[in-house]
Order: sequence, then structure tokens, then C-alpha cells
Amino acid sequence: MRLRFVVGVGAALLAALSAEAQEYPRPAVPDLDRLTQELFAEIQSDQVPYEDLYETLLQYYQTPLNLNTATREELRGLLLLSETQITRLLEHRQRNGALLSLYELQTVEGFDLRTIYRAAPFVTAATPSPNASRGPLWQRIAHEENNALFLRYERVLQNRPGYAPPDTTRTGAPATRYLGSPNKLLLRYRVSHSKDFSLGFTAEKDAGEQFRWDPATRRYGADFYSAHFVVQERGRLKTLALGDYQLQFGQGLLLSSGLSVGKGAETITTLRRSSLGVRPYSSVLENTFFRGAAATVALSSTVRATAFASRKRIDASVRQAQDSLADFSEFSSGLLLTGFHRTPTELAGRRALGETVLGGNLGYSSRSGDLQVGLTAVNTQFDKPLQRRDEPYNAFELRGRRNLAVGAHYSYVWRNLLLFGEMARSSGGGLGTVNGLLASLAPSVDAAVLYRRYDRDFHTLYGNALSENTRNINENGLYLGLKVRPAPRWEVSAYYDRFRFPWLRYQVGAPSAGHDWLVRLTFSPTKTSLLYAQLRQRTKAYDADTLRPVPLPVPTQRRSVLVFYDASPTPALSLRTRVQGTRYQEQAAGSPVRHGYVLAQDVTVQPLRRLRLSARYALFDTDDYDTRQYVFEQDVLYAFSVPALAGQGTRAYLLAQYDFNRHLTLWARYATTHYRHQESIGSGLEEIEGPTRSEVKAQLRYRF
Repeated sequence: MRLRFVVGVGAALLAALSAEAQEYPRPAVPDLDRLTQELFAEIQSDQVPYEDLYETLLQYYQTPLNLNTATREELRGLLLLSETQITRLLEHRQRNGALLSLYELQTVEGFDLRTIYRAAPFVTAATPSPNASRGPLWQRIAHEENNALFLRYERVLQNRPGYAPPDTTRTGAPATRYLGSPNKLLLRYRVSHSKDFSLGFTAEKDAGEQFRWDPATRRYGADFYSAHFVVQERGRLKTLALGDYQLQFGQGLLLSSGLSVGKGAETITTLRRSSLGVRPYSSVLENTFFRGAAATVALSSTVRATAFASRKRIDASVRQAQDSLADFSEFSSGLLLTGFHRTPTELAGRRALGETVLGGNLGYSSRSGDLQVGLTAVNTQFDKPLQRRDEPYNAFELRGRRNLAVGAHYSYVWRNLLLFGEMARSSGGGLGTVNGLLASLAPSVDAAVLYRRYDRDFHTLYGNALSENTRNINENGLYLGLKVRPAPRWEVSAYYDRFRFPWLRYQVGAPSAGHDWLVRLTFSPTKTSLLYAQLRQRTKAYDADTLRPVPLPVPTQRRSVLVFYDASPTPALSLRTRVQGTRYQEQAAGSPVRHGYVLAQDVTVQPLRRLRLSARYALFDTDDYDTRQYVFEQDVLYAFSVPALAGQGTRAYLLAQYDFNRHLTLWARYATTHYRHQESIGSGLEEIEGPTRSEVKAQLRYRF
């Protein structure tokens, strides 16, 4: 047995010489809050699917990626390793064999301590073992350690009009009310093993939704159900998915799901996407998945083919044509993506549109993994035609029953360069393309360039390539990124993104342009502490006066500053301080400058081995909703919280986690927001009389 010098992180591991290195002590709870703050530049919206991000990271935590068997593409999927680091790791593996421990990453060129600590919760250095040697599939499922059932309960404590007894309006018509209780309930079960199998089931009822059995209206108890069964690595059959699944190929121009960060404080590694193929779906987002079957087959050692079929009903606004000469007697004026079905109006659009998606991908990967090319086709068919409202900004939106999109993607590694891109065409003739370059200019300098162009009539319903818009349509842009490590504990990251919208957009009545830039300086005083300061500016046009006959788009500038400090004085105590401010102004004559800020202090303590407590106290002050502040909060496992703080007040929460035994864990959370100088909070059915809004959340996990 060969000897290997394994460098330890702590003093007790220094000069360790062993053929069986110690295993890295993985944390009991992954620090997703800190990681997301490192990946995202600044949260400016509550519409980003953070739950999908959390779900992907937690799945990596539950079934870590094995660094001894992971391919280049799978390592890219972590979004935590640079292309140079991936190359050096693969070379280290080829030269020295499998890693004996995660501590050995310190001997791999290009791996610094910060990178290792960020990636460690989501990877492992296990000895490769064929699945066939573990016995039949049903036995592996029965004996899998990653096997858990979750039960969650949430509720806002204050009364709201939406949950009041039935009433009538001044005209005598029935007042709108939510049909269900204010309780939000979730049931989730999943058992999985990396590169072997995944079996899961999810049921959810949102606050205000009914728990009702009514097959005539397609309601079967909970409002939303999801289930999947996935097997992997069965000879030539690489993946077979039944039920709900996600797809990700190329740069996500046609098919994208899972961990997609986009523009953020990580200015290099999150820019390119990975062809992860077919992945199980177990989240509760009700519109970002496929339902049916998908399979990936290895045609040879370098060629893989994927085919998929999906059939599900989605939420949509369905209308009857008023004109007898109209092209369609019944049509959908738009897709509904909220997932809420609380009122009769919302229920009317529930699963009103049938969607059938057929497609496939043919991919080639060289034996070294340096070259990858692929072809993708996605055909989407609706049982009712789409016909958007007759507004100028909708002139080039998708219309009709069908959309066929075909595209090609590529990725090529040459020395310290990575070239990647994807090009596609949709049924109406619109073209979309995204092409990028990542370069390691020096051991401490990385750079990125990405150009994107999405025509105003380019349509992709499941794509999510990098863009300023929420969809890949009507946009041209050039992104420049840079990361410099001038000293071992220092890092400077920056990007500049210039974008243009050739056609009108919602609330923008003319073609417009803008830019977005960020600079972040990061310092790691110790292996457990982190300090960074960040400045970001975004200039984007919006209609200043909607009452004008011809709207006039005016550039609007949002400048934000962020200072964050994270330290752990002892292993049982963690402190985090966050100061964040915003300056907002419409660049028009007489427009006032508006400001907003938030100061948040977090404390996490573990007084007992089985008990973990986390708390926050925050002060916020904003001039209006445009200067609102978003700040990630710690939450129960598999959940996230990003409240919008606007006005003046305080925000506080307390989160407790208690492990009764190795099987049963309880999370309990209480959060409250108190506003100054306000007599009510919210509006409509969600209005609260008084200055305080409080919510409770509890979750049980039973590990089999």
C-alpha cells in the first residue's frame, strides 16, 4: 500500500502520514445562508426560485458528490470550483489515484482553504464501489441512510380579511374570501443514493387553499402533489426517471433547472452551466418541472442520447372569444406561475391548460471530457392556443398551440481556457444564442466574457440562460467578469454587464438599455471568519409617467452597499453582522433621491449537543417600497425566508433545532416584524390591522 502525505487543516492533523486518512467532519447542518450570500450579489426580488437552489444544495449535502468518480461536468454542476481547479483535480486523480480524504485537497494545486471549506459539505472522497455489489435495488432502498420523512406547519398569527367569515360588499355581491384555512402544510418523503436511485413524494397545501377531495375539479386532498422514481447507472441505461423530473443541457437556453445563480458576487464559476441531464424533482414549485418519463442511454463510451415525454396540466387564464370571427373560440391569455389556488378566481385558472412536451438530446463527450457538443429539441403543445392581451409589448409573444425549439451547445477546454455556448431557434424563427469564455490568466487571476442575444420572437418555456430579464427573450448583452486573489486571504471580484432590450417590455414603452456592475472585496482573517464589502449599481429604464399618451422610459439607478462579517469565536458560537443600504433615483428632472437601509445581527449558539439556537434582530428604514431591503434568513431545513422590508421598523426571529435521537429532529421558528408609524400592514385580503406581523413554523424530520 502506497504512502501519502495528507495535509491536515488543524494542528492535530499536521504531518499525518497514513494510508487511511481521517474523514472530514461534515457539519450537522449545511450553512446555506452564508453560501447563498457569497454566491448572490444582492437580493432584489422575492420572485427568484431560491427554493430550487436550496433543494439542489441540500441534495448535494444529503448525497455528496464523490470527488473520486465525478466527471468534469458533474464537478462543474457544483458551481463552487473554477475550471482550473477542476482540471487540476482530474490531473491529480489520474496521477495519484483516488483521494484518501477531503483533507488531501490541500495538496491539489489551486485549491485554497476557502474553496475547500465552501465545497466540503457537498462532496466526499469515498472509495468507489459498484452498485451491483450492494445487492438488489429494493434492499439498497430499504437500508439507505439518506431516508427521511418531513412534516411542516406554517401560519401567520394575525387575522386577515381573507380568512374572515363570508360577507357581502356594498352592492350586495359576495365578498371575496379565501376558501381554505390560514395553515400551510407540507409532507415530504425521500430516499436516495448518489448515482444509484431516488424515490420521493411531496404534498403541499398553501395558506388559504382548501384541503378537499373533489375529482371533478381535479382536487385530491392537498392542492399540490409531486412524486418521482429515478434509477441510474444500469449498464447502458444511465438514467431512467418516472414521475416528476427536471432537465438541464448546455447553457440552459432551452432546458434549465436546479442550481442556476446567474449574475452574482461569484463572478466566474456561476457563469457557465452544466449538462447535468435528467434529475429528480422533489421541490414544491408548481411550474418548473416535467411530469412523465425520461431516459438517458449510452450509445457508446462517448455518446449519450436522452429522450423525454411530459404531460401535465398547468395554471392559465382561459377566456372565451367575444368576436365570432376570432381565430379561436377559447384561448389562454397567459400562464399563471404563482401556484396559489385560494379564491374562486384563482381556482378557475387551476390546471386549465393541458401541456405536452416531447424532446430529446444527443450529446458527445470526448474521453478526457475536454470537448462536449450536443443537439437538443423541445416540442411543446397546448390543448388551447396562447393569445396574449393586445398590448404593444406583447406583439412578439408566443401565440398558438405549438412551439418547437431546436438548438446546439458546446464546451471545450484548452489549457487554461474554457469556451462554451448554445444556439437555438424557436418556431417563429426567433434566434437565441449565448457564448462565453472563462480564462485563468494567472494562478491568482480569473476572467470571464459572455455575450448573449435573444430575439424578441425567440420563445423557450423551460430555458433559463443568463439574462437581465426573467426570461430569455428580447435582450442583447455583454458580461465581463474578473476575480483576483492578490494575497492568500484576500479576494477581489467584479463584473460589468451591459444590456439592451430591442423591443418594448412591461412598464417600458420603448426600446431601452442599461448596465449593471459590482465590486466585492473579501478578506478571510481565519478559517472560520469572513469579511466582505460590496458596491453594486444597476441602471435600468422604466416608464416614468404612465398617464402620458406615449410612455417615456426614464433611466432609474439603484446603488447599493453591503458590509458583512461572519465570525465564530468558539465552535459553539457564531456571530454575523450585516449592514446594507440602497440609493434609488429616477434620472429625470425633479425626481427625488430615496434611500433605504437595514442593519442585522445574527447569533447562533449550541448550548447542548442536541440543541442549536439561531436568532436575528434587524433594524430597517426605507423611504418607500422601491428602496425595500431583502435579506436571507435562516430557516428550517428545506425552507427559505427572504422577506421584503419596507418602511420603518424591526425584524426578529428565533430558530431552534433539537435532536431527540438519531431518528427524530424538531425545528421551531418564530418571526415577527414590527412597523413604526403604521396602523395596518399589507392590503386587500392580506391586510393586517395593527403594526405587527408574526409567523410560526415547525418541522419534524424522521430518519428511517
